[in-house]
Amino acid sequence: MKILHAAVAGTLESSDVMVRIEPLEDTEEVSIQISSSVEKQFGDAIEHVVLELIEQHDIQGAQIIVDDKGALECVLRARLEALLARACDITALPWEDK
Repeated sequence: MKILHAAVAGTLESSDVMVRIEPLEDTEEVSIQISSSVEKQFGDAIEHVVLELIEQHDIQGAQIIVDDKGALECVLRARLEALLARACDITALPWEDK
């Protein structure tokens, strides 16, 4: 999946997560920055969810910034899916393919 432009999803409210993405030129690597109020307990789990989504959608050449305020995993996944849809100008996610 090609990241066309920068996008944001989520809020900085308690129990939510704000995720941002922007394309990186001249590289296929994905840079991930995670900041979380519960990083000691759940930092590895947050990173695992982000990496899983990157692999699932074959994301390349992007910087992803996660600013977590204690969101549940389902909220993180929903924010990441919305982020990718916005960054790639997708109007409908292919739910059946997953």
